[in-house]
Amino acid sequence: MANIVLVIHFAVVLFITAGLPLIVLGAALRWRWIRERRWRLLHLVATAFVAAESLVGIACPLTVLEDALRGSQGRTGFVERWIERLIFFDLPPRVFIVAYTFYAILVALTWIGIPVDASRHKAPGTH
Repeated sequence: MANIVLVIHFAVVLFITAGLPLIVLGAALRWRWIRERRWRLLHLVATAFVAAESLVGIACPLTVLEDALRGSQGRTGFVERWIERLIFFDLPPRVFIVAYTFYAILVALTWIGIPVDASRHKAPGTH
């Protein structure tokens, strides 16, 4: 179960970190899906949640769950070691607070610079 949580955690990290560059790239390339309200809102909320966690000083619930599931076991699997190396860094907490908050502000600013599609109804056959 802990490995499943780790993979989910990796997917969330990937969604959050890749989201902003995809929004900017998608705007430049006129990708319509980057203006979808639900996708953008989910990205903004996930990013803001991570920033809020760091500001309040609480650990990510996925990290806490994974640690609880692992108990005293070490991470010994190949995939687990590489995912862990990609998403966990040993830096002072203030570095993460600044980085997460700055990133959340950038994501929020995309709602102004690259607004979502405000239309509720789309023409048939459009995506």
